[in-house]
Amino acid sequence: MTTSTSTVTVVVPAGHLMAPLVGSRDELLRQVEAAYPGCEIRVRGNEITIVGDRAHEVGRLFEELVMLVQQGHTLDSTAVRRSMDMVDEDQRPSAVLAEQLMRGAKGKPVRPKTAGQKRYVDAIRQNVITFGIGPAGTGKSWLAVAMAVHALQTKEVARIILTRPAVEAGERLGFLPGDLMAKVDPYLRPLYDALHDMVESEGAQRLLEKGSVEVAPLAFMRGRTLNNSFIILDEAQNTTPEQMKMFLTRIGFGSRVVVTGDVSQVDVPGGRSGLIGLERILTDIEGLTFVHLTSKDVVRHRIVGDIVAAYERNEAKS
Repeated sequence: MTTSTSTVTVVVPAGHLMAPLVGSRDELLRQVEAAYPGCEIRVRGNEITIVGDRAHEVGRLFEELVMLVQQGHTLDSTAVRRSMDMVDEDQRPSAVLAEQLMRGAKGKPVRPKTAGQKRYVDAIRQNVITFGIGPAGTGKSWLAVAMAVHALQTKEVARIILTRPAVEAGERLGFLPGDLMAKVDPYLRPLYDALHDMVESEGAQRLLEKGSVEVAPLAFMRGRTLNNSFIILDEAQNTTPEQMKMFLTRIGFGSRVVVTGDVSQVDVPGGRSGLIGLERILTDIEGLTFVHLTSKDVVRHRIVGDIVAAYERNEAKS
Protein backbone atom coordinates (compact mmCIF):
# COMPACT_ATOMS: atom_id res chain seq x y z
CA MET A 1 0.00 0.00 0.00
CA THR A 2 1.42 3.41 -0.95
CA THR A 3 0.61 6.78 0.59
CA SER A 4 0.68 10.05 -1.32
CA THR A 5 2.63 12.93 0.17
CA SER A 6 1.19 16.40 -0.38
CA THR A 7 2.50 19.89 0.31
CA VAL A 8 0.16 22.69 1.38
CA THR A 9 1.10 26.27 2.20
CA VAL A 10 -1.08 28.53 4.33
CA VAL A 11 -0.35 32.26 4.09
CA VAL A 12 -1.00 34.14 7.33
CA PRO A 13 -2.38 37.55 6.24
CA ALA A 14 -0.65 39.63 8.92
CA GLY A 15 2.58 39.14 10.81
CA HIS A 16 1.07 39.93 14.22
CA LEU A 17 -1.23 36.89 13.91
CA MET A 18 1.65 34.42 13.81
CA ALA A 19 2.61 34.53 17.50
CA PRO A 20 -0.89 33.71 18.87
CA LEU A 21 -1.25 31.10 16.12
CA VAL A 22 1.83 29.04 16.98
CA GLY A 23 1.76 29.73 20.74
CA SER A 24 4.46 30.44 23.26
CA ARG A 25 7.64 28.59 22.24
CA ASP A 26 5.66 27.07 19.35
CA GLU A 27 3.67 24.90 21.79
CA LEU A 28 0.49 24.99 19.67
CA LEU A 29 2.48 24.13 16.56
CA ARG A 30 3.98 21.14 18.35
CA GLN A 31 0.51 20.10 19.53
CA VAL A 32 -0.75 19.96 15.92
CA GLU A 33 2.36 18.06 14.78
CA ALA A 34 1.81 15.49 17.56
CA ALA A 35 -1.82 15.01 16.52
CA TYR A 36 -0.86 14.43 12.85
CA PRO A 37 2.35 12.34 13.08
CA GLY A 38 2.52 11.82 9.32
CA CYS A 39 2.95 15.55 8.71
CA GLU A 40 5.85 17.95 9.00
CA ILE A 41 5.03 21.62 9.64
CA ARG A 42 7.48 24.39 8.71
CA VAL A 43 7.09 28.09 9.45
CA ARG A 44 8.91 30.72 7.44
CA GLY A 45 7.97 34.38 7.62
CA ASN A 46 4.18 34.55 7.32
CA GLU A 47 3.85 31.14 5.64
CA ILE A 48 3.07 27.78 7.21
CA THR A 49 3.97 24.82 4.99
CA ILE A 50 2.63 21.34 5.73
CA VAL A 51 4.16 18.26 4.11
CA GLY A 52 2.62 14.80 4.53
CA ASP A 53 -0.22 12.49 3.67
CA ARG A 54 -2.73 14.61 5.64
CA ALA A 55 -1.38 17.97 4.57
CA HIS A 56 -4.69 19.20 3.15
CA GLU A 57 -6.51 18.41 6.40
CA VAL A 58 -3.86 20.19 8.48
CA GLY A 59 -3.95 23.09 6.04
CA ARG A 60 -7.71 23.45 6.59
CA LEU A 61 -7.08 23.40 10.33
CA PHE A 62 -4.58 26.25 10.13
CA GLU A 63 -6.88 28.28 7.87
CA GLU A 64 -9.58 27.92 10.52
CA LEU A 65 -7.18 28.81 13.34
CA VAL A 66 -6.13 31.94 11.43
CA MET A 67 -9.79 32.99 11.14
CA LEU A 68 -10.34 32.36 14.86
CA VAL A 69 -7.40 34.60 15.76
CA GLN A 70 -8.70 37.27 13.37
CA GLN A 71 -12.10 37.07 15.12
CA GLY A 72 -10.41 37.83 18.44
CA HIS A 73 -10.35 34.33 19.92
CA THR A 74 -7.46 33.45 22.21
CA LEU A 75 -5.97 30.12 21.19
CA ASP A 76 -4.83 27.64 23.78
CA SER A 77 -4.32 23.88 23.78
CA THR A 78 -8.01 23.26 24.53
CA ALA A 79 -9.23 25.48 21.68
CA VAL A 80 -6.79 23.82 19.27
CA ARG A 81 -7.86 20.32 20.37
CA ARG A 82 -11.54 21.19 19.87
CA SER A 83 -10.73 22.72 16.49
CA MET A 84 -8.96 19.53 15.42
CA ASP A 85 -11.99 17.47 16.47
CA MET A 86 -14.26 19.73 14.39
CA VAL A 87 -12.05 19.61 11.31
CA ASP A 88 -11.93 15.81 11.64
CA GLU A 89 -15.76 15.88 11.47
CA ASP A 90 -15.70 18.26 8.48
CA GLN A 91 -16.94 21.14 10.65
CA ARG A 92 -15.69 24.74 10.56
CA PRO A 93 -14.44 25.93 13.97
CA SER A 94 -14.56 29.56 12.80
CA ALA A 95 -18.32 29.20 12.23
CA VAL A 96 -19.05 27.14 15.36
CA LEU A 97 -17.08 29.27 17.82
CA ALA A 98 -18.03 32.63 16.31
CA GLU A 99 -21.70 32.38 17.31
CA GLN A 100 -22.60 34.33 20.44
CA LEU A 101 -25.84 33.39 22.16
CA MET A 102 -25.77 36.25 24.67
CA ARG A 103 -23.51 37.97 27.17
CA GLY A 104 -23.39 36.48 30.62
CA ALA A 105 -23.58 38.18 34.02
CA LYS A 106 -19.99 39.46 33.86
CA GLY A 107 -20.12 40.44 30.20
CA LYS A 108 -18.46 37.21 29.08
CA PRO A 109 -19.88 35.93 25.78
CA VAL A 110 -21.91 32.72 25.99
CA ARG A 111 -21.33 30.58 22.92
CA PRO A 112 -21.17 26.93 21.87
CA LYS A 113 -17.66 25.53 22.15
CA THR A 114 -17.94 22.31 20.13
CA ALA A 115 -19.68 21.14 16.97
CA GLY A 116 -22.07 19.05 19.09
CA GLN A 117 -23.00 22.05 21.19
CA LYS A 118 -23.65 24.06 18.00
CA ARG A 119 -26.02 21.31 16.77
CA TYR A 120 -27.71 21.41 20.16
CA VAL A 121 -28.42 25.16 20.21
CA ASP A 122 -29.52 25.08 16.56
CA ALA A 123 -31.97 22.28 17.41
CA ILE A 124 -33.38 24.29 20.34
CA ARG A 125 -34.03 27.21 17.98
CA GLN A 126 -35.72 25.07 15.36
CA ASN A 127 -37.89 22.73 17.45
CA VAL A 128 -40.67 22.88 20.00
CA ILE A 129 -39.11 20.06 22.07
CA THR A 130 -35.40 19.26 22.11
CA PHE A 131 -33.84 16.38 24.03
CA GLY A 132 -30.17 16.94 24.89
CA ILE A 133 -28.65 13.58 25.81
CA GLY A 134 -25.04 13.28 26.90
CA PRO A 135 -22.51 12.88 29.71
CA ALA A 136 -21.66 15.33 32.46
CA GLY A 137 -19.76 18.43 31.41
CA THR A 138 -21.19 18.77 27.90
CA GLY A 139 -23.07 21.98 28.71
CA LYS A 140 -26.57 20.53 28.28
CA SER A 141 -28.20 22.46 31.12
CA TRP A 142 -25.99 25.55 30.92
CA LEU A 143 -26.67 26.17 27.23
CA ALA A 144 -30.38 25.44 27.69
CA VAL A 145 -30.59 28.09 30.44
CA ALA A 146 -28.70 30.54 28.18
CA MET A 147 -31.21 29.95 25.38
CA ALA A 148 -34.07 30.37 27.85
CA VAL A 149 -32.75 33.68 29.21
CA HIS A 150 -32.22 34.97 25.66
CA ALA A 151 -35.80 33.99 24.74
CA LEU A 152 -37.10 35.83 27.82
CA GLN A 153 -35.02 38.93 27.12
CA THR A 154 -36.21 39.08 23.50
CA LYS A 155 -39.83 38.52 24.64
CA GLU A 156 -40.20 35.26 22.71
CA VAL A 157 -41.62 33.78 25.94
CA ALA A 158 -43.23 35.29 29.04
CA ARG A 159 -41.44 33.15 31.60
CA ILE A 160 -38.85 30.45 32.22
CA ILE A 161 -39.64 27.28 34.13
CA LEU A 162 -36.70 25.22 35.39
CA THR A 163 -37.51 21.83 36.87
CA ARG A 164 -35.83 18.63 37.99
CA PRO A 165 -37.06 15.39 39.55
CA ALA A 166 -36.19 15.02 43.24
CA VAL A 167 -35.10 11.42 43.05
CA GLU A 168 -34.89 10.95 46.81
CA ALA A 169 -38.44 12.15 47.52
CA GLY A 170 -38.85 9.93 50.58
CA GLU A 171 -37.19 9.81 53.97
CA ARG A 172 -34.04 11.80 53.18
CA LEU A 173 -36.00 14.88 52.16
CA GLY A 174 -38.14 14.54 55.27
CA PHE A 175 -35.11 14.82 57.51
CA LEU A 176 -33.96 18.08 55.91
CA PRO A 177 -34.95 21.31 57.73
CA GLY A 178 -37.38 23.91 56.39
CA ASP A 179 -40.45 23.91 54.19
CA LEU A 180 -40.85 21.86 51.00
CA MET A 181 -38.93 24.32 48.80
CA ALA A 182 -36.07 24.39 51.31
CA LYS A 183 -36.01 20.59 51.26
CA VAL A 184 -35.77 20.35 47.46
CA ASP A 185 -33.38 23.29 47.08
CA PRO A 186 -30.25 21.07 46.91
CA TYR A 187 -31.75 19.30 43.86
CA LEU A 188 -32.50 22.61 42.13
CA ARG A 189 -29.23 24.36 43.01
CA PRO A 190 -27.46 23.52 39.69
CA LEU A 191 -30.25 25.33 37.82
CA TYR A 192 -29.93 28.37 40.08
CA ASP A 193 -26.17 28.35 39.45
CA ALA A 194 -26.66 28.30 35.67
CA LEU A 195 -29.18 31.15 35.94
CA HIS A 196 -26.72 33.24 37.97
CA ASP A 197 -24.11 32.71 35.25
CA MET A 198 -26.46 34.39 32.76
CA VAL A 199 -27.75 37.29 34.88
CA GLU A 200 -26.22 38.82 38.00
CA SER A 201 -27.51 37.60 41.37
CA GLU A 202 -29.74 40.64 41.93
CA GLY A 203 -31.22 40.28 38.46
CA ALA A 204 -31.90 36.59 39.04
CA GLN A 205 -33.62 37.39 42.34
CA ARG A 206 -35.83 40.01 40.65
CA LEU A 207 -36.84 37.52 37.95
CA LEU A 208 -37.70 34.93 40.59
CA GLU A 209 -39.71 37.44 42.67
CA LYS A 210 -41.66 38.64 39.61
CA GLY A 211 -42.44 35.08 38.58
CA SER A 212 -40.59 35.52 35.28
CA VAL A 213 -38.44 32.58 36.34
CA GLU A 214 -39.82 29.65 38.29
CA VAL A 215 -37.62 26.92 39.72
CA ALA A 216 -39.58 23.96 41.03
CA PRO A 217 -39.43 20.18 41.44
CA LEU A 218 -41.08 18.13 38.71
CA ALA A 219 -43.97 17.12 40.99
CA PHE A 220 -45.17 20.75 40.87
CA MET A 221 -45.89 20.43 37.12
CA ARG A 222 -48.79 17.99 37.56
CA GLY A 223 -52.15 19.44 36.58
CA ARG A 224 -50.71 22.56 34.94
CA THR A 225 -50.75 23.74 31.32
CA LEU A 226 -47.60 25.69 30.51
CA ASN A 227 -48.21 28.37 27.86
CA ASN A 228 -45.77 30.99 26.50
CA SER A 229 -42.94 29.48 28.53
CA PHE A 230 -39.42 28.19 28.03
CA ILE A 231 -39.38 24.98 30.06
CA ILE A 232 -36.25 23.04 30.96
CA LEU A 233 -36.48 19.58 32.48
CA ASP A 234 -33.04 18.75 33.83
CA GLU A 235 -31.70 15.33 34.91
CA ALA A 236 -34.54 13.69 32.98
CA GLN A 237 -32.97 10.24 33.31
CA ASN A 238 -34.31 10.30 36.87
CA THR A 239 -37.94 10.61 35.82
CA THR A 240 -40.18 7.57 35.73
CA PRO A 241 -42.00 6.82 32.45
CA GLU A 242 -45.20 8.13 34.07
CA GLN A 243 -43.53 11.39 35.13
CA MET A 244 -42.07 11.91 31.66
CA LYS A 245 -45.47 11.43 30.02
CA MET A 246 -47.04 13.81 32.55
CA PHE A 247 -44.41 16.45 31.84
CA LEU A 248 -44.55 16.24 28.04
CA THR A 249 -48.35 16.57 28.08
CA ARG A 250 -48.17 19.83 30.11
CA ILE A 251 -46.81 21.77 27.13
CA GLY A 252 -49.10 24.58 25.96
CA PHE A 253 -49.17 27.11 23.12
CA GLY A 254 -46.17 29.34 22.50
CA SER A 255 -43.86 27.23 24.62
CA ARG A 256 -40.48 25.70 23.95
CA VAL A 257 -39.07 22.75 25.87
CA VAL A 258 -35.58 21.39 26.46
CA VAL A 259 -35.15 18.04 28.21
CA THR A 260 -31.63 17.16 29.34
CA GLY A 261 -30.29 13.91 30.69
CA ASP A 262 -27.46 11.42 30.96
CA VAL A 263 -28.65 7.83 30.54
CA SER A 264 -25.47 6.54 32.19
CA GLN A 265 -26.43 8.13 35.53
CA VAL A 266 -29.87 6.75 36.32
CA ASP A 267 -30.70 7.05 40.05
CA VAL A 268 -34.47 6.58 39.88
CA PRO A 269 -35.60 3.72 42.16
CA GLY A 270 -35.86 0.45 40.28
CA GLY A 271 -34.00 1.88 37.29
CA ARG A 272 -37.29 2.64 35.45
CA SER A 273 -36.07 5.76 33.65
CA GLY A 274 -38.55 7.76 31.60
CA LEU A 275 -35.73 8.79 29.28
CA ILE A 276 -34.38 5.39 28.27
CA GLY A 277 -36.16 4.09 25.17
CA LEU A 278 -38.06 7.35 24.67
CA GLU A 279 -36.39 8.18 21.34
CA ARG A 280 -37.89 5.04 19.82
CA ILE A 281 -41.36 5.96 21.11
CA LEU A 282 -41.27 9.59 19.92
CA THR A 283 -39.57 9.09 16.57
CA ASP A 284 -40.91 10.96 13.51
CA ILE A 285 -42.82 13.59 15.54
CA GLU A 286 -42.50 16.95 13.78
CA GLY A 287 -40.99 19.68 15.95
CA LEU A 288 -39.33 17.19 18.31
CA THR A 289 -35.70 16.11 18.06
CA PHE A 290 -32.95 14.33 19.98
CA VAL A 291 -29.36 15.65 20.05
CA HIS A 292 -26.66 13.31 21.36
CA LEU A 293 -23.52 14.82 22.87
CA THR A 294 -20.35 12.79 23.53
CA SER A 295 -17.02 12.99 25.31
CA LYS A 296 -15.81 15.30 22.50
CA ASP A 297 -18.34 17.88 23.72
CA VAL A 298 -17.12 17.92 27.33
CA VAL A 299 -16.01 21.46 28.15
CA ARG A 300 -14.76 20.88 31.68
CA HIS A 301 -11.20 19.91 32.54
CA ARG A 302 -9.60 17.70 29.88
CA ILE A 303 -9.48 14.77 32.29
CA VAL A 304 -13.31 14.76 32.53
CA GLY A 305 -13.52 14.17 28.77
CA ASP A 306 -10.93 11.40 29.04
CA ILE A 307 -12.89 9.72 31.86
CA VAL A 308 -16.15 9.91 29.89
CA ALA A 309 -14.43 8.51 26.79
CA ALA A 310 -13.05 5.61 28.85
CA TYR A 311 -16.53 4.77 30.12
CA GLU A 312 -17.93 5.00 26.57
CA ARG A 313 -15.27 2.55 25.31
CA ASN A 314 -16.02 0.14 28.14
CA GLU A 315 -19.77 0.29 27.47
CA ALA A 316 -19.17 -0.31 23.75
CA LYS A 317 -17.17 -3.46 24.58
CA SER A 318 -19.86 -4.82 26.89
